[in-house]
Amino acid sequence: MTAPCNQRPLPVRNELIGRTPYGAPQIDVDVRMNTNESPHAPSPAVVEDIRAAVAEIVGDLNRYPDREAVTLRSLLADYLQATTSVPLSSDHIWAANGSNEILLQTMQAFAGPGRSALGFEPTYSMHRSVTEATGAAYHTVARREDFGIDAATALAAVEYHRPDVVFICNPNNPTGTYTDLDTIEAIYDATAGIVIIDEAYIEFCTHPSAARLLTGRPRLLVIRTISKAFGLAGVRVGYLAANPEVVAALRLVRLPYHLSSLTQAVAVAALSRRVELLSTVPEVVTQRERIVDGLSAMGLQVYPSDANFVLFSVPGDAAALWQRLVDRQVLIRDVGIPGHLRVTAGTAEETAAFLETIRTSL
Repeated sequence: MTAPCNQRPLPVRNELIGRTPYGAPQIDVDVRMNTNESPHAPSPAVVEDIRAAVAEIVGDLNRYPDREAVTLRSLLADYLQATTSVPLSSDHIWAANGSNEILLQTMQAFAGPGRSALGFEPTYSMHRSVTEATGAAYHTVARREDFGIDAATALAAVEYHRPDVVFICNPNNPTGTYTDLDTIEAIYDATAGIVIIDEAYIEFCTHPSAARLLTGRPRLLVIRTISKAFGLAGVRVGYLAANPEVVAALRLVRLPYHLSSLTQAVAVAALSRRVELLSTVPEVVTQRERIVDGLSAMGLQVYPSDANFVLFSVPGDAAALWQRLVDRQVLIRDVGIPGHLRVTAGTAEETAAFLETIRTSL
């Protein structure tokens, strides 16, 4: 006998049953070093510019925002061109609500049912999530023990799976590992699909951006964010640099007016002060290296990082150590790699608190 309609279970897609939503714990503790945010708030001068920009547009909130976010995309193109020496215009740039929406839009345009993506694990978990959310298959290749990508293994996997999309997080999250441009170029040449370079942490890196490979490679996409180095995680703006044909494809799947007037105004005002915003990057790197040195001195294995966080191994139960730290008002990240934890570079005071707390918690 068929159950009444009001008693039937929700018809959730089979591949979503049993899944848990993405999200790091948001716990009110004294020291938060778990989500790779900048520990430095915008300066009073930047805050005042943002206030003025918002005040200027609030009287027009009855109107839809600029659908193409032209001013914002132009500023992002100027920034990328200035820092990479790659000739870019707003036609090469797309912006959305965080780099995660860029990732989702890319998979909506280039993946979907009957297609597949390839990722190098462990890596950013949203790569798998956005792939499977669009109905595509997600194939994985294990990284080396040092969490680097072995070029020969990668090329063999591309040949075997023939993916429509390849993800390379660079520097990689959660390991901080950098993949050299020669390897990226070889993977691009080996596939007929889209190659996504997720550069959310590139400003903390001393190695070159894959943006310098864009010319002549229409299937290469470089995705970035202003959440990390710019210290604007609360604004939620990510962006992509690619061939204009890629940008045109993303327009086909974007939601109408996806970037609000307020978001665009805040981002434009902040990016106009980009030199000041990025001036905190050297201090973040200093604290990252201080964490590396401090953990190494405790006898822990620490992995070299080109990002604003550090992955390290711990003796015994990593989850139990994570909880002991939380109980002592220090929040870092259990990223699901057995025997490992990840900590974001914080202020000098936060670094000192973290190192002392973990030293007495081991």
